[in-house]
Amino acid sequence: MAWDQSEIRNLKVNHYIVIDDEPCRIKSIDTSKPGKHGEAKARLEAIGLFDGKKHSLVSPVTHKVQVPIIDKRKGQVISLSDNEVKIMDLTTYETFGLRVDEQEIMDKIEQGQEIDYMETMGKKKITRA
Repeated sequence: MAWDQSEIRNLKVNHYIVIDDEPCRIKSIDTSKPGKHGEAKARLEAIGLFDGKKHSLVSPVTHKVQVPIIDKRKGQVISLSDNEVKIMDLTTYETFGLRVDEQEIMDKIEQGQEIDYMETMGKKKITRA
């Protein structure tokens, strides 16, 4: 299980949420007043961590949502190929390959360099090179 539960009222901007099975960073939260027979609603706008797309959610503020558990780690670049980077985790010494689609990150990466990456819900992404 790579996520936890939280009520929408406890979330803040720049926290994380799972929308449509995609971990996202919250960009804005708008709440409305409760109606005569209803409860307050919240509208969340978020950007996907891995797909980069805009996601939105409208729900009561007492509704429970999934919050991804994000593991931020350090790694060392072992080798580079076209769009593939082979990385060794600096704490577990596990090696794995990551596909890098952003050319600006790929230009900064050199062999032997230390990088930061995140892992959540079975996916990994380089955050800082």
